[in-house]
Amino acid sequence: MHPLVALAKKTVEGFIREGKAIPPPELTPEMKEKAGVFVSIHKLSELRGCIGTFEPQRANVAEEVMANAIASATRDPRFSPITADELEELEYSVDVLTRPEPVKGHEELDHKRYGVIVERGTRKGLLLPDLEGVDSVDYQIEICRQKAGIMPDEPVKLYRFEVRRYK
Repeated sequence: MHPLVALAKKTVEGFIREGKAIPPPELTPEMKEKAGVFVSIHKLSELRGCIGTFEPQRANVAEEVMANAIASATRDPRFSPITADELEELEYSVDVLTRPEPVKGHEELDHKRYGVIVERGTRKGLLLPDLEGVDSVDYQIEICRQKAGIMPDEPVKLYRFEVRRYK
């Protein structure tokens, strides 16, 4: 198990069992970086929580993983909080994002390689790349629009980013 995934797992288990965050680990070089991070939690191959940050919000990747792991387990509005009896059935993945870059249009996107951010004013929607069931750039953008509450006919700014995905 990759150290970032192990950190997400240990953080969730500690928070659910003890009600508090675990102490930060000794940092590997990758954990010292600053980047946006998403933590995804699956139970029996179904999404159980996914929360993240588009851009760095904390001092380093380790702190991003820890905060987003707790948020994924307890504050994803699509799901009830994870309970202690579920912990043994959970699988984790961590996506470390590159800095988003603006793109001119769909032709600069690839749903397998790039995640997408759509933006209209203060509303933003993000979708990670290479997700099961997302088989086109258009569908990727449609999901982002839905997440942000942006109508299909509203013009948007598009951004792309890449991820290092760890499972």
